[in-house]
Amino acid sequence: MDELGTLGDLPADYLTALRGENLVPLWPSLRSLLPPERPNSGTRATHWRWSAIRPLLLRAGALTPIEKAERRVLVLANPGRGLDNLQASSAIYLGMQLVLPGEVAPNHRHTPNAARVVVEGAGACTIVGGERCPMEHGDLVLTPSGLWHEHRHEGEGPFIWLDVLDLPLMVYLDVSYVVPGESQKVRREPASYASGGVLPRVHGRATTSRYPLLRYEWRRTREALIALGASAGRDGPVEVAYVNPETGTDALNTIAFSALMLRPGETQLLKRISAARVFHVIEGAGEARIGDEDVRFEPADTFCAPGFAPTRIANGSGRDPLFLIVADESPVHRKLGVFETRE
Repeated sequence: MDELGTLGDLPADYLTALRGENLVPLWPSLRSLLPPERPNSGTRATHWRWSAIRPLLLRAGALTPIEKAERRVLVLANPGRGLDNLQASSAIYLGMQLVLPGEVAPNHRHTPNAARVVVEGAGACTIVGGERCPMEHGDLVLTPSGLWHEHRHEGEGPFIWLDVLDLPLMVYLDVSYVVPGESQKVRREPASYASGGVLPRVHGRATTSRYPLLRYEWRRTREALIALGASAGRDGPVEVAYVNPETGTDALNTIAFSALMLRPGETQLLKRISAARVFHVIEGAGEARIGDEDVRFEPADTFCAPGFAPTRIANGSGRDPLFLIVADESPVHRKLGVFETRE
């Protein structure tokens, strides 16, 4: 492509006149906005170590009572996007949240969609729209846009989960806000989905909720991965998607979630996709190669891969499977018609 002009090519008085009228010449910035062949991305391959996060999060519990924090969270920020911007990727926010015994993270609702992946602890629950969702290790619990939700810890010891929100997207669109509320009463029992194609009936028909399933139990997901892995070939990863059980669409309308298993000693090269992905380790340890970056991960670690980055994951154990939960931006890309896969 021909080299484009720069701001330095233009007289100072001309630039001053433009700015006085809130005008900016496009051509000096055109290639940063429309780069050739592939997009520019501020998202970097980033690794957040659980061994570093946990003691700092527990110290936050000692330093800041829940009454002052409302949500006691350490944000997993991507340095490529600027730490103060609180972004893991262009559309995904990640945070490690701590609730101590007897605490309640108060009821509120907000425009960003959110999900929680349980990392540590027992005895906590999330009340979502009047539904009590128990929280156990590896569970995925949804708090979709506009639904009231609060977190209660009725057990012992610290309780910690990973927050996954589309907060950067909502902030960019100028639609991010929160509404506080009074503590909820549990008003309805959770929907019970036994298996694919088996739906609970309410007064003789399927449920009509936009989000009929809020809690995805890790126990069931793990069992599905093990069963699939027993018969699946080695030409691709063993992976299951978290979906709305009544529509088959993504569990949240802006973030896709899946669970990934690598069998003992297995290495898999994932498909290159336009959407950034974040990986949270549920069980096991291993290595990832993301572009030119190497990541050695342990249980409860989290790492990020930018869109289109070649990503290879290896199970470090020759005896036990490796399990990860993956979140990515593909629903937004698909809605905008820009989702791509590349070899």
